[in-house]
Amino acid sequence: MVQFSLPANSKIGPGKTHKAPAGAKRVKTFAVYRYDPDSGENPRVDKYEIDLDDCGPMVLDAIIKIKNEVDSGLTFRRSCREGICGSCAMNIDGQNTLACLKPIEDIKGEVKIYPLPSMPVVKDLVPDLTMPYAQLASIEPWLQTETPLPPDTEQRQSPEDRAKLDGLWECILCFCCQTSCPSYWWNGDRYLGPAVLLQAARWIHDSRDDHTGERLDALEDPFKLYRCHTIMNCTTTCPKGLNPAKAIASIKEKMAERRL
Repeated sequence: MVQFSLPANSKIGPGKTHKAPAGAKRVKTFAVYRYDPDSGENPRVDKYEIDLDDCGPMVLDAIIKIKNEVDSGLTFRRSCREGICGSCAMNIDGQNTLACLKPIEDIKGEVKIYPLPSMPVVKDLVPDLTMPYAQLASIEPWLQTETPLPPDTEQRQSPEDRAKLDGLWECILCFCCQTSCPSYWWNGDRYLGPAVLLQAARWIHDSRDDHTGERLDALEDPFKLYRCHTIMNCTTTCPKGLNPAKAIASIKEKMAERRL
């Protein structure tokens, strides 16, 4: 299911079709969402026929080729091309993922490319992530300690305590999980969402942090945490193989332990 923030009564209409060069033998069609809010026009889907013999193996390679050689007006985000920065997160073939990590050969038939669902669209494949980043800032994602730091050495952590952070610190904040969550679609203004709650868990479980109680207090809210209904879309779609649903459950477990 894909949801986009569109103007009232608008519909996604057919767009232009850009043909492959003459003589191309291995042609793949890419159906790309196009929308410029400033134009006043409805969104459309443009189709681009790409010669795979003259294109890299990943969906991002095809998108870059389209912008460089076919349609310079196509707008999208990208940076590292290594699955580290999270910039090229988008909905490809019905699933949120990173374009730089999605092989073209894994997709049968036409490749459908849309921006991340439920977010307002800045232009084309660029979503407005103002709200998720504001929610991230609200959980104060940095180490907070009252304990004096050792004067001559680093602040050490046991291997057992360090292991508790595995599956949390690897998050690259691509927001694939955040925008795949129906609970976030419905309550995005109040529910923090799986990406932000996974980040909260990363600091709640850090043995070096002295503000665990304050962090839990800040999440003690009917919407911020408890709107998670364990639908598991977040875990299914994470391109880094993380489990935000498990991280959210661990926060709920900490909450329950405080009440005992």
